[in-house]
This record gives sequence, structure tokens and C-alpha cells, in this order.
Amino acid sequence: MTRIDAKFAALKAEGRKAFVAYIMAGDPDYDRSLEVMRGLPAAGVDVIELGLPFTDPMADGPTIQLAGQRALDGGMTLKKTLQMAKTFRTQDDTTPIVLMGYYNPIYSMGVESFLEAAKDAGIDGLIIVDLPPEEDAELCLPANAAGLNFIRLATPTTDDKRLPRVVQNTSGFVYYVSITGITGSAEANAAEVGPEVARIQKASGLPVIVGFGVNTPETSKAIAEVADGVVVGSAIVSRIAKGDSAAEVLAFVKTLADGAHAA
Repeated sequence: MTRIDAKFAALKAEGRKAFVAYIMAGDPDYDRSLEVMRGLPAAGVDVIELGLPFTDPMADGPTIQLAGQRALDGGMTLKKTLQMAKTFRTQDDTTPIVLMGYYNPIYSMGVESFLEAAKDAGIDGLIIVDLPPEEDAELCLPANAAGLNFIRLATPTTDDKRLPRVVQNTSGFVYYVSITGITGSAEANAAEVGPEVARIQKASGLPVIVGFGVNTPETSKAIAEVADGVVVGSAIVSRIAKGDSAAEVLAFVKTLADGAHAA
């Protein structure tokens, strides 16, 4: 059982919904992003999504793209991202960490080397958004064999014909993208999300966490009421971009977590 599996089992036993927070590794610099990361569990974060900076993202809106560019400009790499996770683990051995990004940096490192380094760093799961199920042999199956959850995205356009293929080798949870479009571009609608979550839960047997379009405590609560939890990324990253201190960012994160946990 991974830390992700254990966390969701504990949340289910407590009757609580999950709050997942995304930050970009190395934004605005290594030390400050590590400071925010270390404060996330105390702010109510159940699972941390750690963004891997990449030059050519596909689904990321301007907020996340700019965060990645700031991190890259500061010298952030895949190895430094894993080092950040490993340093976090010296103080926290329980909070799940999901590495979210694109395949190119992993391919460049080599899958076997990457998986070994990710396990050593304390990574629990992967969301690699540009690897479809047809490429499961590339990374998904080796990751699962190494004891890492491979978490897949489902979207409003994932129909009943496609859904079984999407969830086939998925583990940990399914990330439901609540809108068509890019991150930070619209607000999630609980009335529309609820039936989709139920459909994906039935097909996968896994918790379904909703992201994209969740940016206020009110929306966090509304979406958590119809899902197993929520993910917030752009709204948090925008506070970092504004120059908020780690304490200010974490205070904002707590309001979002409180919203989800009130569901």
C-alpha cells in the first residue's frame, strides 16, 4: 500500500474529503518553494502535487506556465525536483507526494534511473499528462511495478467507450479535469461535475479528485461535496507569483483546505 492508498483509506474511514494542493517545484526559487511545501500539511493539505518544470507544457494555463518558466530560469531540473522531495521527507514521512509533469525530462533521464531516484526521494505517484494509455508500457507499467501509483486524467470528453481504457492501469486516484480547456481558465460547476464523478467512480473503483477551476473556499467545498476531494493549483501558484510570503500562501491554502474538509 502506498502513502496515497493509505491516505485515502484513512480519509474514507474518517468520512472526510481530500484536499490536494499543487505547487511548482522551484517557484519562485528552490528555497522558497521548499518552505511552502514543508508548510502544506499543517495548512490542511492531504496530498501534495509537485509540479515538474518543463519548457513545453500542453494543458497548463498562463499561471502554471509562468511558474514553470520562473523555476527553469532559476536552474530547476528534474534531479533538483527529486532532491526537493527528498529534503521534504526528512521532516515528513507520511504526506503523499505526486509528481506531475511531462514525459520528456523522465525519458531523458531514463525510465529505470528515474524510477529508482523517485522511489529514493519519497515520491508516491506520477501524473504524466502526455502519456496516453496506449503508451502504458513506456512508464505506467514500470512505475506500478516499482510501487508507484500512476494517476490518470479523465475529462468531460472521456466518453464511456474511452473511460475503461483510461482507468485500466490507473491506481491511487483518478484526477477529473472539470472543464474543457487549460488550468485556471474557468470555474468548476458542481452540478455538472457530480454525475461525471459518479461515472468515473463506477468504472474505476478509485477515489475521484476534481481539479481545474477550483479557486475559492466556496468552490472547494461545493466540489468536494460531489467528489472524493479537490485539487487547487493555479490559485495557489498565483499567490506565489504575486510575491506573497510563505506564511501568506499557506494561510490562503488553509482556507481552501477548510472548504474541502467542510464538505
